[in-house]
Amino acid sequence: MTAGGYFISFEGIDGSGKSTQARLLADHLRGTGRDVVLTREPGGSPGAEEIRALVLEGDGDRWSPETELLLFTAARRDHLERTIAPALEAGQIVICDRFADSTRLYQGLARADLRRLVDQLHSLMIGREPDLTILIDMDPATGLGRALARGSGEDRFESFGDSMQQKIRQGFLDLAQEFSARFVTVDGNRQLDAVAADIRQIAESWLP
Repeated sequence: MTAGGYFISFEGIDGSGKSTQARLLADHLRGTGRDVVLTREPGGSPGAEEIRALVLEGDGDRWSPETELLLFTAARRDHLERTIAPALEAGQIVICDRFADSTRLYQGLARADLRRLVDQLHSLMIGREPDLTILIDMDPATGLGRALARGSGEDRFESFGDSMQQKIRQGFLDLAQEFSARFVTVDGNRQLDAVAADIRQIAESWLP
């Protein structure tokens, strides 16, 4: 448990339902009287939201993997300083839609062989992992279809296609094994309410 509060992250491929499930869990925990901060990455603070537009919009080849890594790390550092750390220090539960595990995959593995560099920058500039990471696992083709159907304009990574989604899905499953002390995997190939019920049960069993 992080000093004072509790830090939960949601991970998964694009279109896996992370954002919806993070919001549903936040609503549930608030309903039980807990003090919850719901946030996201990239973003979650004014400066990080500005960087979000830079990395999620535009052509797929807009940035090199190395430049992306620096941008994501800068956004995460600002997010940590201005949102996450103050909330945890105040004893709140922080629920974050994506965190460093996404960078380990999207910039560290799927786009280039930069995993070692990702971990070095994380150790140097971030130095914090979630207490619990909920991985929503689902069929990559279904997730990609959902993500593209949103039409949000933030579809730069979706533009890399199905092969990227396949690689990211397997990468998340591998991370769940590597960081098994904090990862719990949930089957996302089901109705929204069934997934949400499992996540509520997991969170309640992990929270102090």
